[in-house]
Amino acid sequence: MKVVIIGASFAGVSAAFAIRKKHPTAEIHLIDKQQTIGYLPGGINLYFDKTIGPIDTAQFVSEQQLADKNISLLLNAKVIGMDSKQHVIKYEKQKGEFLLSFDKLILATGSSQWSQKITGSDSEKVLKYKFLPGVKEAIKRIEDSEKVALIGGGQIGGEAAETLLKMNKEVHLFERMDYLLFKYFDEEMIRPVQEEMSARGVIFHFDETVEKITDMDEGLLIETKQSNLLCDSAIFAMNVRPNLQYLDEHIRRHTDQTVLVDQYLQTSQKDIFAIGDCIQVPYSLSKESFYIPLVNNAVRTGLVVAQNLVEPTTPFAGSIRTIGTRLVDHYIASTGLTEAEGLFYDQPISVAHVQQQSSLFSRGEKIHGKIIFEKESHKLLGAQLVSKADILEKINTLALGIQTGQTLEEFYQKDFLYHPYYSNVIDITNQLGFEGLWSEAYED
Repeated sequence: MKVVIIGASFAGVSAAFAIRKKHPTAEIHLIDKQQTIGYLPGGINLYFDKTIGPIDTAQFVSEQQLADKNISLLLNAKVIGMDSKQHVIKYEKQKGEFLLSFDKLILATGSSQWSQKITGSDSEKVLKYKFLPGVKEAIKRIEDSEKVALIGGGQIGGEAAETLLKMNKEVHLFERMDYLLFKYFDEEMIRPVQEEMSARGVIFHFDETVEKITDMDEGLLIETKQSNLLCDSAIFAMNVRPNLQYLDEHIRRHTDQTVLVDQYLQTSQKDIFAIGDCIQVPYSLSKESFYIPLVNNAVRTGLVVAQNLVEPTTPFAGSIRTIGTRLVDHYIASTGLTEAEGLFYDQPISVAHVQQQSSLFSRGEKIHGKIIFEKESHKLLGAQLVSKADILEKINTLALGIQTGQTLEEFYQKDFLYHPYYSNVIDITNQLGFEGLWSEAYED
């Protein structure tokens, strides 16, 4: 069996390794248009934070690791066309065009940062650092800039803002919504982080949509309906979009141009699959699917597609949008539905808040927690955690409870580690379940 995977980022590499495990004799070809493999998109923050040395070391996989698994790697090769009926792709390398046949094809070309709505966003002074060549250019330009604009207030924008603060830059952050990370947090949960960022010098431009960027001799002019800002450079921190220009007319797509797949990740054409940032993924808490370009979704689709190459056996479970990061000394994590999204949920919801020390005797910081659940059934729907203690792993426990359909009654009784120095008498995740149950009983 000859398997060709287009795209050597998280989804493609995960698929290649998983296929090698399940099909030891398969011929596996991994093709990518980049000159290097395995760059971590968040590596620039690690570099400026001095967590890593040279930026080239920000890798999640090496060429040697692929070679050790007998996976053929073709770099600097851009796929420019395909014939899905004849099972052939066409790629361009060093100005020559070549054909590559396949028995099974996996579309894993990932995504790029771009916008059709912002005029001038293609300027070289608007930095995009998803890929290593762009990162190397961005490092020099950021170091030479005094005033930097961030376009987008999601996780990328938040992490970039903290990095720029540490470099003593003047930071302006533009976000069309009225607070940070609105997809993952309710306003009252993220407010302490936002206030700390503001106190440290981030100038927020909320409820402002960037419409035009003009490249001028003295820098960049950022224009919104409300204001104009002249800065030295800008960082594009908005949503990414899939790279799918090479598809033929037989591969069906959604209106947002992502590839349409079934629950087994197969496209409208036999023997052709799509994973990672190429597709919408089912939202586990509704019957809808959304474009949720997260690394954990990319990796999981890569693992699942390996199970379904020969016959469909394993449906993809979907996503509940689990994230976690550290911003201005706060660890923040979220999974599942937010209270704001509850307006669109088909059942009435309830919420509960908890504050407690992270541990008894280690002078632990406070943990602020929030849980969202169905009012009638008590089924878990979402959770958010904010603390100066490292609580990131705890969101995984909450995510598993949501993914497995647990109720408050089941969840508050889950087994937990107890140690007076490292934990509290009752774990914050158990406490959230109990608080939700108690708040409902008190209301009744």
